[in-house]
Amino acid sequence: MPRALKVFRTTMGFRDAYVAAASKAAALRAWGTEKDLFARGAAEEVTDPELMRDALGTPGEVVYRTRGGLEEQVAALGKLPSRKKKSAPPRARATKAQAAAAKPLRPRPSRAALDAAEAAMAALRSEQDQAEAELVKRERALAAERKAMAQRFTKDSDALQRKLDDARAAYQAALKEWEP
Repeated sequence: MPRALKVFRTTMGFRDAYVAAASKAAALRAWGTEKDLFARGAAEEVTDPELMRDALGTPGEVVYRTRGGLEEQVAALGKLPSRKKKSAPPRARATKAQAAAAKPLRPRPSRAALDAAEAAMAALRSEQDQAEAELVKRERALAAERKAMAQRFTKDSDALQRKLDDARAAYQAALKEWEP
């Protein structure tokens, strides 16, 4: 008997990755990692039915959900902690000072283009996730409409078939009485 599926979640950048799997090991394989993210606290089992729905719909496949909106994500980029250089031992400072004197100082390359490209990619992924969610919602509504239509036509067809059978039987009886 196959094991019941559980839904697990881990964080990947601005998105959460969900997977429906039979075990934590299977979830780690689906995410493509050999490191135990559960032991590190970077992954967890999900019990919220709303969060579980999409993952259970495609067992074994990773389902991504964007956390927060574009504004929140861009704001989070601005709040990244600054990286302070650790002080080097005294001998290293002298060596660095000598090296700095020998080489002309060049300005550090700008990350602006990279940051803008990453923000644009995050915005595009968010837009895609929202569009896909809207399509799923519309598909479900159409499926419900199709089911209601099929039920109505089945009911109407059954009623008309009874009328047709009754009319045919009455005609056949009348035809037998009419024949000489």
